Parts: sequence; C-alpha cells; structure tokens
Amino acid sequence: MICYGPTVLDLSDELLDTYAEVFSAPPWNEDEETIRQFASRLTADTRRAGFRAALAQSEAGIDGFATAWLTKSPFPADRGYAQVTAQLGAARVRELLVGALEIDELAVRPHARGHGTGRALLAEIAADAPDRRAWLLTARAAVDTVATYRRLGWHEVPARPGTETGVIVFLSPDHPNR
Repeated sequence: MICYGPTVLDLSDELLDTYAEVFSAPPWNEDEETIRQFASRLTADTRRAGFRAALAQSEAGIDGFATAWLTKSPFPADRGYAQVTAQLGAARVRELLVGALEIDELAVRPHARGHGTGRALLAEIAADAPDRRAWLLTARAAVDTVATYRRLGWHEVPARPGTETGVIVFLSPDHPNR
C-alpha cells in the first residue's frame, strides 16, 4: 500500500513503533531521543515534493515501511548528504541523484524479514520513480544491509579515489546511469 503526503501521519504511532524496533537494534543502535526525532522528521518529510510511503501490513500491524521523496536541487548538505557529495562529487550528484526518487527509510521488523518484505517495499516505492531513477544510502558499517541491497540488484556508486566516507550510495536496479 502506498500513501502520499501527510495521509501517512494517521499511522505515525505504528510507524514510530516499527522504526524503534528496527533502528534501536544493531548495527544502528539509535537512542530514544533519535527515535523520537523520527516522528518530527516524518511530519516534515511528508511536505517534501513527491513524498510517499510504502507499507507492509499484516494482522500484527505494520511489518515494515519505506519512505521516499524527490531529491531537490540544490542538493542538501545536512544529515548524510555532505558525505554523499564528498565521495561522489557535485557533478555526479547532480547527474545521478538530483530529481531522482530518494528512498530515505526502509524498516522491516525482525519477524517479517526473510519473506520478501523489504524487496516488495523497495519495488513498490520505486515503481514510479522519475525516468526509473531511484537511489538510497546506507551506512557502510551495516554489512548485512549492504549485502541485502546488492542481492536485490541495487548498484553501488563507487566513491572517487580517496573520498570514501561512512555511507554507501546505491542506485536502483533500473536506474539508467547505474
């Protein structure tokens, strides 16, 4: 199921519970304050151009979700964006990422893993990406997550020599510039 804009906020408590369960565990180890900030971020994110959320639900509630929006120009410098620019360079960022669908969060509860939930969420949220251009970043230290994206056909954008940071940028399997 896809929700567009602020309609997803009707489920914000359930999304926060899912986020907390996923991101308080290793390798993320987010603390309570960072988890609480997700709720505020979600409210602000729903106002971004092209915002959407894909939800995987069962009788147990929300098993997983993904959020995304269109990457604006100029490319942001907050959060992990500065690391992306540092390792790709401004020209590659403009070519590959600006105007593309940026997948910000992917969270799948432990009980729903290994059943294709993450794959389905990524496919659903990226299905109508502009010109098939979607991207995401993840922590280099999240070895299992990195392996999952590779297994799902996402393509790592190599860092320029000597610029590797703590994040890895992946382009969607259908991205024309992969």
